[in-house]
Amino acid sequence: MAVLKVKFTKTRRDKLAQILWILNWISVVTGVILFSLGLFLKVELKKREELMAEKDIQYVPNMLIAVGLIACVINFLGGKICYDCVDTTNFLRWKLIMLPYIVCTFFFTLCVLVGALMCYSMHWELEEALNLGLTQAMRFYKDTDMPGRCFLKHTVDMLQIQFQCCGNSGYKDWFQIQWISNRYLDMSKKEVVDRLRSNVEGKFLMDGVPFSCCNINSPRPCIQQQITNNSAHFNYEHQTEDQNLWMKGCREALLEYYTHLLQSIGLTVLITWLFELSVLTGVRYLQTSLENMLRQGDPNSESDGWLLENSLMETARTNLSIIKSLGKGNQIDTADNGDPNIDVPSTSKAHYGPDNVPPKQKTETN
Repeated sequence: MAVLKVKFTKTRRDKLAQILWILNWISVVTGVILFSLGLFLKVELKKREELMAEKDIQYVPNMLIAVGLIACVINFLGGKICYDCVDTTNFLRWKLIMLPYIVCTFFFTLCVLVGALMCYSMHWELEEALNLGLTQAMRFYKDTDMPGRCFLKHTVDMLQIQFQCCGNSGYKDWFQIQWISNRYLDMSKKEVVDRLRSNVEGKFLMDGVPFSCCNINSPRPCIQQQITNNSAHFNYEHQTEDQNLWMKGCREALLEYYTHLLQSIGLTVLITWLFELSVLTGVRYLQTSLENMLRQGDPNSESDGWLLENSLMETARTNLSIIKSLGKGNQIDTADNGDPNIDVPSTSKAHYGPDNVPPKQKTETN
C-alpha cells in the first residue's frame, strides 16, 4: 500500500511543477546563505585562533561551506528539472534521472541536518580549546621580546578590553603566573629579589593584574597591584570591590559569544533543512504522479502520487534483499575470478583409463 498517496489532475501537476521551480531557486539562495554563514564562522574562529589550542574546530564551518556549495548545485539542477516538467512531454528526458536525483537529494538533506546538529554539539570542544589556549596565552603574556609570542600581550589586552573580562576563569588567574618580564624588574630592590627566591620555580608572582582588567565603569581609580591587601589602599575592601576589575573570565565571555553565534547559525541551518525536505517531498510527488500518468498513456488523465510505493517496512525489506543479492553476486564473481587456473586446459599427460588407452574418436564420413 502506497504511503501518503495523493491524486493529481493535469492542472495540479502543472501547478506543482511551477511551484517547485520557484522553491528550488529559493533553495539556491539558501545555499548561498549557508555558504556565507560557514565563511563568517570560519573567519570569526580564525580571528582568535591564537587564543585557542590546536584542535580541529574548523570542521563545522568547513561543513557549512561544503553544504552551501552543494545546495546551490543540487537546487539549480532541481529547478531545471521542475521547469521542464511543466511540459509533460519534456519529462521523458528526465525520467531516468529523477529517481537518482531524489535519492542523492535525500542524503544531502541528511548532511544539512548533521550540519545543524554539529553547530549545537561544538560547545564542549570549543570550551576545551579556549581553556587550553587562554592558559597558554597568559603564560606567554610577558614574552614581548620573543619572536612568535610578542603579539600575545596585545591580543590578550584587546580581548579583555573588548569582552570586559579578566583572566581565564577570573582575575585571580593572573596571581598564579608571572606576567611581568624580568627585564622590567628592578633587581636592586630587596623585595623583588626575595619574591623571586621565595618561589620554587623562580617566578615573580604577585596579587596584581594587567591594566586591561580594569573596569572602566568603576567610580574609583583602578587598583592593579596588591589587590588582596586592604591596608595598602585607602577605604578599600577587596572582597566587596567587585566593580574595580572585570569579574567575568575570558573563557566564559568568549564561550558565550561563540555559543550564541553557533546557536543562531544552527537554527538557520535547521530551518533550511526543513525547507529542503519540503521541496524534496514535492519533487517526489511530482515524479511519481508523472510516471503513473505515463503508464496510463493519457497526458490529461488523473494520476496518483506518493512518497513510497509500498509501506515503510516493505520498502526497507525490499531494499535489504536487493543489497544482499548484490553482495552474493560479488561473492560469486570473486570466487570465479579468484582461481587463475579455472577453465584453463591442463598441459600435463592425460590419464585416460586403467590401460592408459585414449577413447576412440568419431570420424566424419563423407
